[in-house]
Amino acid sequence: MQIVISGASGLIGNALTRSLRRNGHNVRTLVRRPPASPSETAWDPSQGVLDPTALEGANAIINLSGAGIGDRLWTRARLKELSASRVLSTQTLVKGMKQLGSPPSVFISQSASGYYGDAGARVLSEESPAGSGVLAELCLEWEAAANEAPHGVRVITPRTGVVLSPAGGALGKLLPLLRLGLGGPLGNGRQYWPWVTLPDVVSAFSFLLQSPNAGPVNLGAPHSAQLHSLISHLGSALNRPALLRVPAPILRLGMGKLADELLLASQRLDPVVLTSAGFQWQHPSLTDAARWIAGR
Repeated sequence: MQIVISGASGLIGNALTRSLRRNGHNVRTLVRRPPASPSETAWDPSQGVLDPTALEGANAIINLSGAGIGDRLWTRARLKELSASRVLSTQTLVKGMKQLGSPPSVFISQSASGYYGDAGARVLSEESPAGSGVLAELCLEWEAAANEAPHGVRVITPRTGVVLSPAGGALGKLLPLLRLGLGGPLGNGRQYWPWVTLPDVVSAFSFLLQSPNAGPVNLGAPHSAQLHSLISHLGSALNRPALLRVPAPILRLGMGKLADELLLASQRLDPVVLTSAGFQWQHPSLTDAARWIAGR
């Protein structure tokens, strides 16, 4: 397949690009700097600038653009940046597709489990309603922009959960503490984190390129777990204690609303679409995931 990817330098994008190329696909990446190779094309989504010829001949477009949700505190300016980096990028790709005589057959545009807000212990399928909060509103706008793709394009919006990888992502700051025996649950630890390992995210994107599925897809492991269980499994796999709980008030004091929506919110994802389509996880259980992260 001829595939164009935006956001290829991120955790998911980097791993997905390498995987697709290993499997024989021709991958072009969109970059916001001068191109460093013939496989790169410059664009400026903040200004809606993209030469539509960059998309010509593509069978699929994968949109992974977006500033890191938890990289910085949520000031008014940062929230505007989080929204623009996702929505403007999506709108720019959609505009480019509309200028093509033959648009791609598939458009996979990233969304997030934040769509559901803080849902407590309620099991969330793709048909569950949107929640409330900054992330839920952002995901609604993000998905709406993707669904403006030209008629006939199969649009998929993966609502990706907390991606686990020893190379960074959600564990980037937590894993070093766990290795030192200094980690532990956040808040009361009973919130559900919609965890999924990086290899399963990469496999799921590749699977969705070929499957007939369209619309929202919950991208989380089939065995959901509360945060205290996730931390406990990681600590056991690393042969370290994980008992140093960080109280919710401390998190809110240091991180504000970001703590409530990113660390303390509960989303019990059920990946109904992927399960029904026959997708096979490499790490379906916390035991599998923790062993992989610990390198065992």
